[in-house]
Amino acid sequence: MTMNPVQTSSPLPEEPPTPAQPRKRLSKAALYTRRYMRNKPAVGGAVIFILIVLFAIVGPLISPHTHTDLDFLALNKGPSAEHWFGTTGSGNDVFAMVVVGLQRSLMIAVSVSVGVTALSAIIGTTAAYFGGSFERIMLGLIHFFMVVPTFLLLAILSNDSGGDWRVISIVMIVATWFFPARVIWTLSLSIREREYVTAARYMGVRGFTNVVRHMLPNIGSLLVINFTLGIVSAVNTETGLSFIGFGVKLPDVSLGSLIGAGSATISSTPWIFLFPAIVLTLLTVSMALVADGLRDALDPTSAAGGRA
Repeated sequence: MTMNPVQTSSPLPEEPPTPAQPRKRLSKAALYTRRYMRNKPAVGGAVIFILIVLFAIVGPLISPHTHTDLDFLALNKGPSAEHWFGTTGSGNDVFAMVVVGLQRSLMIAVSVSVGVTALSAIIGTTAAYFGGSFERIMLGLIHFFMVVPTFLLLAILSNDSGGDWRVISIVMIVATWFFPARVIWTLSLSIREREYVTAARYMGVRGFTNVVRHMLPNIGSLLVINFTLGIVSAVNTETGLSFIGFGVKLPDVSLGSLIGAGSATISSTPWIFLFPAIVLTLLTVSMALVADGLRDALDPTSAAGGRA
């Protein structure tokens, strides 16, 4: 009996390995957004801030009263269906006043933050770039303002503003630009020695053009953070000025003036103080969280945003 030899099948030819697909390169905006979204408190702060802005926009449309309307049949009345946040001793609707005060505080905060960020960025970078006597003059001016009590300077300059928020905004810009300018100057000292700045200088690029084209973009993350924190600082400063009577005055209102007026009657009519205080707290806390998230997202050395 003969045995059939075991028939072995020929092995199938191996498929060549497929080359690994290259990962799609993220843009800077997508990278920063991804890092920011991993910071849950910062996302919560952004949501709260968006809701506050929507409240300031939609509030006048849904309010049954304006902040100048007087209801003599409801003086110092608590929250009700007619007056959602209650009324003042003059019959003003607190809800309408809080909405208008929030609008005014936001306008002051944004305008002051934009002005301070732009002025400090230009002065800080140009002083570092040109150096010499111009740098010494600018630093002397900065150091002089730094030793002067800021709040005293604000009170003196805003005393004759008449409560006009535009004048108050300009006064706040003049009195607060030097602190961020000092920080920007320090950072710009290292940037002015970079190869691309030196090469542009030798190629005949004008000084201010070199500052705008090469130096300012490299401190963009710092400027964004300064702008965000500047909103918080401006709101707090305006609140303090209005609280002591040097800020916004009637018939115009701000969150600071409302808190100042409500603090005198907090035991008898607490709603006049509490509602603007709650809105102010939510505004400042949300912007502080947003600034913290932006700092971690824009800083490549920060581990808070996780790995990209």
